[in-house]
Parts: sequence; C-alpha cells; structure tokens
Amino acid sequence: MRVILVNPRGFCAGVRMAIDVVDQVLDVFSDRRIYVYHEIVHNKHVVGRFRERGVTFVENVDEVPPGEVVVFSAHGISPDVRRQAAARGLTAIDATCPLVTKVHSEAVRYARQGYQILLIGHRNHQEVAGTFGEAPEAIQIVESPADIAGLDIRDPERLVYLTQTTLSTDDAGVIIEALKKKFPKIKSPPSEDICYATTNRQHAVRTLAPMCDLVLVVGSQNSSNSKRLTEIAENVGTPSRLLDDVGDLDPGWFEGVETVLLSAGASAPEDLVAGICRELVSRFGATLALGDVVEETVDFALPGTLRKEMRRRGIDPEERRIRVESPAIVEAVYGGTAVPLTIEGKSGCSDSVST
Repeated sequence: MRVILVNPRGFCAGVRMAIDVVDQVLDVFSDRRIYVYHEIVHNKHVVGRFRERGVTFVENVDEVPPGEVVVFSAHGISPDVRRQAAARGLTAIDATCPLVTKVHSEAVRYARQGYQILLIGHRNHQEVAGTFGEAPEAIQIVESPADIAGLDIRDPERLVYLTQTTLSTDDAGVIIEALKKKFPKIKSPPSEDICYATTNRQHAVRTLAPMCDLVLVVGSQNSSNSKRLTEIAENVGTPSRLLDDVGDLDPGWFEGVETVLLSAGASAPEDLVAGICRELVSRFGATLALGDVVEETVDFALPGTLRKEMRRRGIDPEERRIRVESPAIVEAVYGGTAVPLTIEGKSGCSDSVST
C-alpha cells in the first residue's frame, strides 16, 4: 500500500490563530476562568484538549458570569452577541477568522447600499448565523438551487450574493450558476468569499484523488470543510471516509486498496494524521509519499483585542506573533520515510497573506 500525504492539509492560518489565541489567553489570564463562545473550531480533539485545561465552552453568553473572560470562536458572531457580552461586562477576545470578518464587512456594506443579499451556505452553521446577524433584514439564506424559487426579491438589479467561507467550491458553483441564470444582473462579491485554505485543500484532493483507490479525510463530523473534502473526492469518483482519529479506522475499507490519499480538514490537528500514518505503516506495511499541490504562506497577527489586553499586563504582543508553519514530515512521528510525489500538471500557485 502507498499512502499519499496531501499538502496542503490540516490547520489553516485562521484555525491556528484561534487555537493560539486560546493558548495565550490561558497564559495571560492565568488567574481567571476562561470561557469560549461555541467550539473554538469544529474538532472534538481540539475542544477536548482545551476542556482538560479548564476552558469552559458555552452556547449562550448568559452562561458566562459577569466580568469574566470570553473568547469568540473562529466562526464569527453577530452584533447581538457582542452587545450581550458588553452588557455583562465581559472581557471579550475575538478569535474570528479574518476571512470570515471580510464576509461580515461585505454584508454590512451591501446592506447599507440598499442591496438584498443572498447568503449561500448552511443555515444552521455558526458562521452563517453570525453573518446573517449583521443585516437580517437584508439577507436571505440559500442552501441549494431549490431555495431560489422561494426567494422574495424586490429589485433583481439590486442583488448580491455572498458565500460561507467553508463551502465546497463545486456545490457553491452550482448555486451561483443557478442564481445568475435566474437573476442575470446579480452582483458578485469583490473577491472570492470561499477562503484560500478551503479552496486549496479541495483543489489538492480534486487533483490527487483520481490517482487513488481511497481517500481518508481527518476531521470531525461537525466540520463543514472536512465534509466537503470527502464530497470532492466522491465527485471525482474515489470512495472517501471521514474519520476523527485512528480509532475510527475500519480494516474493511482497505480490501483491494493499493493507494490511499490522506488529507485533513482545516481544523484537524496534525498529530491525528500522524497517528493514522503510523497505523497504516504498521498494519499494511504502507510506504509514504508527499503530494505537494499548493504552497501556503499565511500569517495572521494576534487579534487587536488580545494585543490590547497583553499590553495592559506589560506583555509585548510582537514577541507573541502567531507562527504558521507547513506540516513537517518526520520519520519518527509518521512511522516511515516519505518521498516527494511527482504530480503531472501540478499547479505552481501559492498563497501569501499577512494581516
């Protein structure tokens, strides 16, 4: 068996930032109980590890005692949640991914300009709830082309669509095409809303999955971007499985399988990928290959709210810069030597973002 470790995979800059924010809040406010509004990211291992360190996750701001510290998750929140936190006198640290904040800003701007906004995404996802809360009077949610017929449109020439950042580019494309067919003058966002990391991970799976007999995606069931990776693989004809960790591996999946593509959603820790590699090497004598499709170089600074609190305590935020590093393949960790994979027609694109 050969296992292809696709790159990029796993933590994106926004997720790494959110996790590092909670790490640093635990350090900066070492004498305080730390609360996080919603799961910081959609991964049960990440959340579980923070719970073991004393973090309390809540689904309502009212669950946070007045005056305490609360961290807002990477998925973003509505203005109403911010107001509730302020009313309770909470020290609020905002770990919202900057790319989600971008979509919020677009929603506010278009609503002020009198546009109706069609928000493409999953109605019950926290990111969509947060974006919707920015301008509920102007936004309608579109989950599929079937929703288009029921839209209440005042003026088809004052219409814009936005998207959830973690959507499948395939699924979003189908909905966008249907919207443009129904409303030819609908306005597109000034730049792509589906985030670079989502797009890159999906592109990498779409590129390499046809070379494989099975795709394994490491990620939790409530992770939208992880589920989309499995769908992308299925769309190109390769069976795919979503698993939280090595404990979910089923030996029956590997009957007749010679090549496995191993990826991970943007909120999945790399040590979970390593655990699966070690099991496949041990159980099947697998060899490892590196499938580098897109290079990412992305750096998000610490949120302003946290930098301010750090300065108040005499801590230099510049010494606490968030570092985003590509996953390193280490023989001792992954259980085997990994060799580069030659990819015909490989995209030479890369991402470089700094905020």
